[in-house]
Amino acid sequence: MAEVYTIGYTTVRCSTLLRMAIRVVLADDSFLVREGVRLLLQTQPDLELAAVCHDEASLLKAVEVERPDVVITDVRMPPTGTDEGIRAARRLRERHPEMGVVVLSQHVEPEYATALFEAGSEGRAYLLKERIGDVRELTDAIRAVHRGGTAVDPKVVKALMVDRTGSLLDRLTPREKEVLAEIATGKNNPAIAETLYLSEGAVEKHIGSVFAKLGLTEESKVHRRVRAVLLFLEGTLRG
Repeated sequence: MAEVYTIGYTTVRCSTLLRMAIRVVLADDSFLVREGVRLLLQTQPDLELAAVCHDEASLLKAVEVERPDVVITDVRMPPTGTDEGIRAARRLRERHPEMGVVVLSQHVEPEYATALFEAGSEGRAYLLKERIGDVRELTDAIRAVHRGGTAVDPKVVKALMVDRTGSLLDRLTPREKEVLAEIATGKNNPAIAETLYLSEGAVEKHIGSVFAKLGLTEESKVHRRVRAVLLFLEGTLRG
């Protein structure tokens, strides 16, 4: 199972070692945000800013040219100013699954966080832009996704987990917690079965039990997995 530990304000799970000179591509349509992040990264000897972009098209082009280790992107950018950052993250998951993505948002928007983690939480972070003012919080998130970890802004977790607490995790059996931890790494059912030496049928039963105990039985299949992951992250942070 991937290592789990806490840095700053968020929980991270990692499967690979940090190497020096993490190359970053930044995309944001705000000049002030771009310059702020640029100056911040310049203070970190192990982070290298490879390209700065202002919209989705220039971001995707820079990714193909620079092949960065991590992409930092705003949720909303030209051309539509809606969910360009989330769409870019999905595309990178398909074309460059090893590439980490940190999504920045001006406001707490749970629906975008949910969309970001639909295909798995590994190598993905969702932070509020207010974190840019804290060097450690943003750079820790960059390093985390580079390792294959996960970072979620606590305000976003709180919004997603309204009326739920970390104590719900205490209802799970040790095996169910293991299954949930594997879900949090972005694995599908066959991969979980292989990792834990279980049949796929057994994995499905454990997942069904996890959803029931966490009170997620009336939500869509994808949405349940995402919310279960976020609850797992919140519970690990508290622990």
